[in-house]
Amino acid sequence: MTTPVPEAPVPHDPIARRFEGKVAFITGAARGQGRAEAVRLAAEGADIIAVDIAAQVPETQYAGSTPEDLAETVRLVEALDRRIVASQTDIRDYDALKTALDAGVAELGRLDVVIANAGTTTAARAWEIDAAHWAEQIDTNLNGPFHTAKAAIPIMIEQGTGGAIVFTSSVAGLRGLPYLAGYVAAKHGVTGLAKTLANELAEYRIRVNTVHPHGVQTGLTVPELFPMIQDASPTLSTLYMGQLPDPVSQADDIAAAVAWLASNEARHVTGIQLPVDLGRTNR
Repeated sequence: MTTPVPEAPVPHDPIARRFEGKVAFITGAARGQGRAEAVRLAAEGADIIAVDIAAQVPETQYAGSTPEDLAETVRLVEALDRRIVASQTDIRDYDALKTALDAGVAELGRLDVVIANAGTTTAARAWEIDAAHWAEQIDTNLNGPFHTAKAAIPIMIEQGTGGAIVFTSSVAGLRGLPYLAGYVAAKHGVTGLAKTLANELAEYRIRVNTVHPHGVQTGLTVPELFPMIQDASPTLSTLYMGQLPDPVSQADDIAAAVAWLASNEARHVTGIQLPVDLGRTNR
């Protein structure tokens, strides 16, 4: 007899209003997890500073975000009667990122939450990664989050009201997933950066945590990865399996976790690595 697998319940609880009077800075906000986070925090009362490269990254094989994607995020936030300052900005360019953030804070008046979400990925065996792909992975997925924090932290310290920083890491920031060496190296770096910042910023009541998704249904697929997994040995291919029956998470699942970490409900939570990964890291 086969035991039926129940469908995952769809969250339907009323959205709290945990971010009234607050401003959140979100990178990679044009689509996917970044858009979901912008919409979730706006639904809870936050005004949003949103940045995204909104362009094709040559080293990736999937379609890049577009200015139209970023405009749709703006529309969705404004439909919730919240303010949003959005710009087409590359997080690899610190000066441009700082300029965009400063402009957003000048218009919206403050900064309370930072969500360093933007990232890219490509796939290859480690020893076959060329210099351009390696550099892009480190520059976007590690230097970009560092730039985000570096631009935001002095503002938050001077403001003197504490706050929260959430980095989007990955299961790849906790486990050595094969064929993703550049991504794994960068995401492990993000995890370490967050741990250090949690110690350095605790005295200012600025909390720093990482969230670690596994597969997320965002439309961003890495075409070259899937044949590698299918052709891999059972030992390697099982490293991509979660535990819960759902094959992937949704962007809203990650946004809900990020919203909790950034809220006052988690006011005594700092320096943690929160997996939202279908049970993958429990294996």
